[in-house]
Amino acid sequence: MERTSIDPATHMGRVALVVADLARSLAYYQEHIGLQALDQSPEHAVLGVEGRELLWLQAQPGAKPFPQRGYSGLYHYAILLPSREALGVTLRHLVEMQTPLSGASNHGVSEALYLTDPDGHGIEIYRDRPRDEWPRRSNGELAMVTDPIDAQGVLAAGDGVAWEGIPAGTVMGHVHLHVSQLQPAEAFYVNTVGFDLIQHFGGQAAFVSAGGYHHHLGMNVWAGVGVPPARDEMARLLWYEVVLPNQDALDAVLARLREAGVEAQAHDGGWLVRDPSQNGVVLRT
Repeated sequence: MERTSIDPATHMGRVALVVADLARSLAYYQEHIGLQALDQSPEHAVLGVEGRELLWLQAQPGAKPFPQRGYSGLYHYAILLPSREALGVTLRHLVEMQTPLSGASNHGVSEALYLTDPDGHGIEIYRDRPRDEWPRRSNGELAMVTDPIDAQGVLAAGDGVAWEGIPAGTVMGHVHLHVSQLQPAEAFYVNTVGFDLIQHFGGQAAFVSAGGYHHHLGMNVWAGVGVPPARDEMARLLWYEVVLPNQDALDAVLARLREAGVEAQAHDGGWLVRDPSQNGVVLRT
C-alpha cells in the first residue's frame, strides 16, 4: 500500500513533563527561560507565552532526575523563537543569570542553545534560518550539520533590546526523543503516523517532519540500544502533542494507527498513543 504523508500543516503542541519540585521548576522556567505561568495548582502548572500553552508540568515530589543514558524518553524539546534578535536577547539573559548551558550549535538550518532543567529534562531554544538558506546536498536533500555557533554574532543581533521574557510568536518547534530501537521508531513515525523522513544522522538518529520543515521530530539511540522506558519514580516525559490542522487530517492518522493495531485512548480532547519505545504522543486538532 502506498504510504500517505501526514497533512503538511501539522505542527507540534504542548510537552508534558513530570518534575520533582513544582516551585523550583516554576522559578527556573520563569526567571531563566522566560515562560509565563498561564495556570497552576499545587499539583501542576501550565507555562507558555501570550496565552499559547507550551509546557505542562506535573508535580511528583521526590521524583529522581531523568538520566540522559539508559532510558527512552525525552532528549529535548525545542522552543522556536521568531528571530535571531530574540535568540541574542535570550543568550545575553542566560549569561547574565549565569544559567548553565549544555551546548550551543549552528545546524545550518538553525542556531540553537541547549540547557538542562533542574530535573534533567533537555531544552533547546533556537531560531530558524530562512528556508532558502538551508544547506542541501547535490540531490536536493537537506544536510543539517552540527557546527560551532557564532555566539558573538548572535549576541550582537540582540544588542540594545531589553529582555522581557520569551517573545510573542514563540512556538514549540520540535521534539527530540531517545528511542529504544531506531528502525521501529522510524517506521512508526514515517509509515504509520505519516511524517516524511528528512535525514539520517550517523546511523543513530533520524529526523522527520511535515510540510518540508527541517524536523518536527528527532529520534536517536544515543541513550543506548534496547533501553527501557523511564521508570515511574523518575522525572520523565509524560506525552507531547502533534497538532493536526483539522478533523479530517486527524481521522486519517487515527485510521492508519488502527490499521497498524496501535491503540488510541481519548485524552484531553485528543488521542493518546504510544510509540514502540512507549513514548506518549497526543494527537489532536
